[in-house]
Amino acid sequence: MTAITLTPPSTERAARRGCLALNASYEPLAVIPAARAVRLVLEKRAELVEADSARPIRSSGTEVPCPAVIRLARYVHVPRKLRRGVSNLLLFARDGYRCAYCGRHRSELRGREFLTRDHIVPQLWFKRHGGDANTWANVACACSTCNGRKGDLSLAEFTRATGLRLRITPTEPHFVHLEWAVRALTPLQRKYVTEFFGAAAADALG
Repeated sequence: MTAITLTPPSTERAARRGCLALNASYEPLAVIPAARAVRLVLEKRAELVEADSARPIRSSGTEVPCPAVIRLARYVHVPRKLRRGVSNLLLFARDGYRCAYCGRHRSELRGREFLTRDHIVPQLWFKRHGGDANTWANVACACSTCNGRKGDLSLAEFTRATGLRLRITPTEPHFVHLEWAVRALTPLQRKYVTEFFGAAAADALG
């Protein structure tokens, strides 16, 4: 591969551009800002694998291709789970932007309907008995209609009243998969996901 000399980007726009970071084993890890990718390459903590010449970075009068894929020089152990508090952004991504009860995708919602966070065991129970209602095992993505109907009902009560069942098994999401789910991949970056995990994994990202 022809060596490309990179200089750190100084613009905020360039810093927001995404670069796929691969582990030393070529396992796709995450999409990181291009500015960080450039620094890693310059510090010899990563090597440039692919550059996107259609997205140049300009700095100090110099124009260079934007890093699209880099590979870390040393293997990094990846935690299998993301130890992070629940946020709607990550929750909706985990559940594929579908209501866990009626199964509709966000694109299928009507009018003023929207996605919400549902507490499978209602928050009222935790207020009475203690504990944290906002754990990965107790939350699910729900459309506003289903969430409104469920209210403070238990899952069993809600199922008896509506015939709707919880369609997922809520668990703490996988670190890498969740990282991909909330970020768009370019066709070039998707190629490396496909090569490492197979086409099914890349297709699941939409």
